[in-house]
Amino acid sequence: MIRKLLYKTTFLLCVVTLVVGCKEEEYAVPVPKSGLQNDCIKKSVGPGLAGIDMEFMYAMAIQQSEGKLISAQVEASIPGAPETYLEHRSFHTDAIGDDIGIPVATPSVTDGAVTKVTFDVDTNAATLRYYYRPTPDAADKEVSFTFSATSSNGQTVTYKMGPYKIRRMEVAPNLAVSNGNKFYISIEDMAVYDDTEATARPDKIDVLYLFRTITGITFGHSFVAPAADVMYRPGITLPNGINRNTKIQKAWNVRDIHLGANAGTGNNSYVYLDDEDFKTLDLSAAPNYAINMLAQSGIWVETADGKYRGYIYVNSINANGSAVIGIKRYRL
Repeated sequence: MIRKLLYKTTFLLCVVTLVVGCKEEEYAVPVPKSGLQNDCIKKSVGPGLAGIDMEFMYAMAIQQSEGKLISAQVEASIPGAPETYLEHRSFHTDAIGDDIGIPVATPSVTDGAVTKVTFDVDTNAATLRYYYRPTPDAADKEVSFTFSATSSNGQTVTYKMGPYKIRRMEVAPNLAVSNGNKFYISIEDMAVYDDTEATARPDKIDVLYLFRTITGITFGHSFVAPAADVMYRPGITLPNGINRNTKIQKAWNVRDIHLGANAGTGNNSYVYLDDEDFKTLDLSAAPNYAINMLAQSGIWVETADGKYRGYIYVNSINANGSAVIGIKRYRL
C-alpha cells in the first residue's frame, strides 16, 4: 500500500509540474530603447565587382518624445561611381510582400566618398537603401562603409559595414549577336562588332558567333576562334588581321547570375562566378571551337595573348540565327 501511495503521489506531482511548466506566458510589449538607434544589413549577394551595385538597408529610429530624424549619410572608404546614391524614400513591405517607398528626405547628394540625405518631413523612424557602384579602380581592393544618422536632440549614431573585397572580374551582360551581322566578339573590349567595326580593330577579335544548318552535321549556334579550321567557320572570309587562336571550352551547367541567369527558379545550378574560378581554370588542352550551343549554356575562353580568361553565357537563342549573350572576364 505504501509503495502504491508513493507511486500515485509522485505521478500527481509530475502532472502538476507539467501543467504549470506548459502555462503560456503573457506577452509584454517590448519597451523601446531611449536615444537614437541604428542598424544595417547588406541586401545584395554575390561577389562585388565594378559596375554592379552593392545594396544595403540602413534603419534608424528615435522615440517620438525624444526628437526626430535630421539627416543620414554613408561614407565609403573608396569613392563609388556616379551611380552611387542613398534612397530618399523609406521602404516597408505591404501585406502581399511588395516594397513600398515613402519619400521622407530630399534626393541624396554625393561629395567624394560621402553620400547624404536631409529629412524634409517630421519622422522619427526610417529605413533607407544605399546603392554603391564600385569603379574599376576599386578592383582587388577592400571597401568599407560608415553609415550615420543625426537627430534633432543632437545625437549621432554610426554603423560600420565591411570590408568587402572588390573582384577583378568585369561584366558585360545582354549583348545581341547575329549571324552575318554582329558576330565578332571581343573579350578585351567586352563588346560585339559587325564586319566594318571588326575590320577597324582586327587585333581585338577573339571569338566568332555563327549559325549554320548543315546536312549531316548538328552545327546550329556556335562559337569559334578566328584561327579555327575553315570547317568550323563555313562560308566566312575574314578581314586581314583577324586571326586570333582563342581557346574555347564548353560549359553546360554554369549559369552565372551576373550574366542574366534567372535565380528565381529554385534551380541550384545558378551560381556567381568568382575570381578564383578564372585563376584556377585550366584551358591548356581546350580546342578553339564550340558548336551546337544551347540556351543557358556557355563557353570558357582564354585569349591568344594570355591577357584574359572569360566566360560567355548564352542567355537565349533564336531560330533566325541570333542570340543574346553575356561576358564575364578576368584580367590575368
